[in-house]
Amino acid sequence: MTPAAEAPGAVLPAAPPRAAGPAGDPGPTVELCRDPDGFAALAGAWQRLFDRCHAATPFQHHAWLHSWWQSYGRPGRLRVVLVREAGELVGAAPLTLVRRPLPALVPLGGALFDHGDVLLDDARAAPAASALARGIAGAARGAVVDLREIRPGAAAEQVYAAWSGPKRRLADSVCLELPAAPLEELVGRLARPRAQRVRAKLRKLDALGVRSRVVTAGEVPGALAALVALHRLQWQGRKVTPEHLRPRFAAHLERAVVPMVRSGHAAVTEFRLDGEVVAVDVTLLAPGFAGAYLYGAHPGLRERKADVATMLLRSGARLPTRDGTGGPGVLSLLRGDEPYKHHWRPTPVVNQRLLLARRRGGPLLTTALAGAGARELVRRVRRAHRERAGARDGTDGGGGARDGGGA
Repeated sequence: MTPAAEAPGAVLPAAPPRAAGPAGDPGPTVELCRDPDGFAALAGAWQRLFDRCHAATPFQHHAWLHSWWQSYGRPGRLRVVLVREAGELVGAAPLTLVRRPLPALVPLGGALFDHGDVLLDDARAAPAASALARGIAGAARGAVVDLREIRPGAAAEQVYAAWSGPKRRLADSVCLELPAAPLEELVGRLARPRAQRVRAKLRKLDALGVRSRVVTAGEVPGALAALVALHRLQWQGRKVTPEHLRPRFAAHLERAVVPMVRSGHAAVTEFRLDGEVVAVDVTLLAPGFAGAYLYGAHPGLRERKADVATMLLRSGARLPTRDGTGGPGVLSLLRGDEPYKHHWRPTPVVNQRLLLARRRGGPLLTTALAGAGARELVRRVRRAHRERAGARDGTDGGGGARDGGGA
C-alpha cells in the first residue's frame, strides 16, 4: 500500500511545523501539492499572489504554468510547494520532478519559458521565502533543486538567500532588454545612420499599407492558428525550433494565451496587408515587463522589402508596460544573443541558474555542477555555429526573432 505521504493526489505538509509567531499570528504553513486538479483549483489564489509579487514575469502566470503541465507534465511528477498565512497564499514554487540526467526538482515550463521563478507576497517576502525554502527542501528529498533562467531581482533570489544547505549560483542564458518606450525614443538611441535606415523601413511599411490590430480574447484561437501556419511557412526549408510546430505546443499556447489576454497578461497582434493576415505576434505582459515571445510572418513580406523585425518592434513598443512605481518597465527580446537584436542597442541581462541541495546532498550538487559545466560548453559551441550561420545568410541561425526566445 502506498504511504499517504507518497499519494500522487495529496496536499501534504512539506516541512516541519514552524514555531508560532506573536499572539494571534500562527506564522506561515507549508504544503506540497502533487495533484493536477488541486493545482488547477489554485487559479484564483495563485493570481492574487501573482499580483502581489512585483518580480513576477508572465511565465509565472497560473494559466501559463497549468497549460504547460497539461501538455508536458509527467504523471506523478508534480511538486508545487505552497506557503500560506491565515489561509492566504503568500508563497509558491511551481516545480516538477525529473530523473535524468540526475534526480532534480525543476521549474514548470521546461524549455518553453525564458524566466523561471517562484512567487512571494511582497508584504511578507522574508518569512514566506524562509518557509518556501524549508518546503522545497522537504519536497526535494534526495533530489537537487535546479532553478533555471532566474532573472536578476527575481523572487527566487530570496529563497536562495534563505537556503541552509549547499548551493551554487551559475550564469544561464542572456536576455536582451530595451526600455519600454515609444518607438521614436528607441530609434533615438541609435547612431544617426542606423536611425535613418530604421525610419526608411518604417516609411516603407506605411507605404505598403501594413496595418496592425490587437485581437480580442475571442479572436485569439483563430489568430494563434494563423500564427502557427505562418511560422511553419516562414521557416520552411530552414532550421526551426521543432517544438513550435507540434500540436501539443499549439494546444498549450491557446490554453495559456486566451485567459492571459483576458487578464491583460498577453497581447496577440495581427498584421494585415491588402486585407490578408500576413503576420501574427504574441507578446507576454506583466507589470513592468513585455516579452516578445513568438511570431509567424509570411515570406512574402520580405519579398516586398518589409522589415519584419522593425514592424514587430513598433507594435511591441505600443503595448502598455509600467512597473509598480509608474516607470516605463522593459521590452524584453527574451533569450538569445543573436546579432540582429543588437541593432537596437539593448542591455544584456544574464539569467541565473540556482542549484540547491539538502545538507546531505553535497555530492549530488557536485555531480550537477560537473554536468552543467559540460552542457554549457556544448551550448556555447552550438551558439557560435548558429551565429556564424546567421551572419552568412542574414538570419539568426535558425532561432529568429521570437523563435529562439521561448523555447
